Amino acid sequence: MFDAPNFFHVSSVLNRRSIAQHGLDWTRMGAAPGIAGSRRSEVEGVFVCPSEEAADFFLQINNTGGPVDLWSVDGIDEGLLLDSGNGFFYLPSRIPAARVRLVRSDVPPQHGF
Repeated sequence: MFDAPNFFHVSSVLNRRSIAQHGLDWTRMGAAPGIAGSRRSEVEGVFVCPSEEAADFFLQINNTGGPVDLWSVDGIDEGLLLDSGNGFFYLPSRIPAARVRLVRSDVPPQHGF
């Protein structure tokens, strides 16, 4: 499926403190809308991208109302990823803070779509 050793996740900067403290956890969603503008998670899991280039799509569709952060995620077993039904993949579990690292911060809305 994917060859990348790290995956990536895009989230509102309003979630930065929570992610740094608790990791990626869809049940903690609420400080800001999701990337697509949803107020609650579309799936019970964490969406990830196989590369930083693939994450650019999510940077472009940013519908959170403000800037976003790009996080690198280590240690994902590709075999556990699920297709959300629209070609995007998610891990159906929480990802601890020790496995995420902020790689780009305060990326402004791009309105590319």
